[in-house]
Amino acid sequence: MNEKEIEEFDDLGEGKIPVFDKRRFNDDGERIADDEMPKEPVRSAKEIALEASLKAETERREAAESKLVGVQAKFDEAKATLERETAEMRERLKKTLEAKASQDQFNFLTTLLPVLDNLNLAVSASETDASIENLRSGVIGTARSFEQALMSVGVEPVAAVGVVFDPEVHQAIDMKEVDADKDGTVTAEYSRGYRFGNQLLRPAKVQVGKAG
Repeated sequence: MNEKEIEEFDDLGEGKIPVFDKRRFNDDGERIADDEMPKEPVRSAKEIALEASLKAETERREAAESKLVGVQAKFDEAKATLERETAEMRERLKKTLEAKASQDQFNFLTTLLPVLDNLNLAVSASETDASIENLRSGVIGTARSFEQALMSVGVEPVAAVGVVFDPEVHQAIDMKEVDADKDGTVTAEYSRGYRFGNQLLRPAKVQVGKAG
């Protein structure tokens, strides 16, 4: 080593000469020859390409999983919002129906008040006038007003006398012998039937003609 190289080594470590020792020793302290040192395996171009492909695939999978988590979060949020809005709509509809039912009841009760008035008038008239005819007129008027009250809320009487017997709306109580052209026709009504819209409140109790 020349003087210039010695000076450069002195400048690096305050006069200490660095030593570059590449020797290797085993656990027993014996030196391992350079040709015995383990060497890193040389990878082929195919292995490198496969590793790169695996890395790219892993990155794509992780990106897809991250996106899926985001989509699931948005779905859960939308589901919760829909359930909340549905519950609120159901509650509003319930209150609306309850209010309508209450109003319908109120209106029906209002229509019944004149019926009660007529009954009270009939009772009062019977106390001062014992005439059966006057009492009868009062009862007839009360029945008519009550029927009008029912019709005002959509209740309709079932047609009976003179129509062909219909087991869907008529209940036969007894039969009467009639001419052939009256066979199967309602000849008398014992109790009036009523329907409400498409629903039958009760059938009419009738007498049915039967040809002899």
